[in-house]
Amino acid sequence: MLIAMPRMEDARFARTVVYLCAHTAEGAMGLVVNRLFNALSFPDLLKQLDIEPTPICDPIRIHFGGPVEAGRGFVLHSSDYVQDTTLLVDDHVGLTATIDVLKAIAQGNGPRQSMLALGYAGWNAGQLDYELRENVWLNVPADDDLLFGAEIEHKWERAIAKIGVDFSMLSGDSGHA
Repeated sequence: MLIAMPRMEDARFARTVVYLCAHTAEGAMGLVVNRLFNALSFPDLLKQLDIEPTPICDPIRIHFGGPVEAGRGFVLHSSDYVQDTTLLVDDHVGLTATIDVLKAIAQGNGPRQSMLALGYAGWNAGQLDYELRENVWLNVPADDDLLFGAEIEHKWERAIAKIGVDFSMLSGDSGHA
């Protein structure tokens, strides 16, 4: 997971925690996990997609996943749910961007844990590596609470605390030997 440094200049990413789904020589892709998209509820989204929820439907919240392709939905979820189109990020987390996962969640047959995001955070080739060298992001191993926990208001602080750092002591300056 990437943690925005306290002096992040890009307002879209200030105080964000980003789950990194892919990072290759061609670029990187991740989802912001601590910012809600308040303009749309899950029931409203299901209605727009003509999906009828069952009484056991998990009413998940919709997150702002990032500024790229803001109208496209991504479901980050536990690996107990896998389709042909699911990208297994690791042994515990999958990413599915098809309507089938939303139907499964609406019917109560979806993954054990999930979060729905509209849009994603993307970096061109070398861009994220440059930002890491320039002290724009910290990183921390992902855990279920940071990834899927319902209490998102203080995820940024909890992510920084996980690596044993007092965020008030962090500097935006980077040093190079």
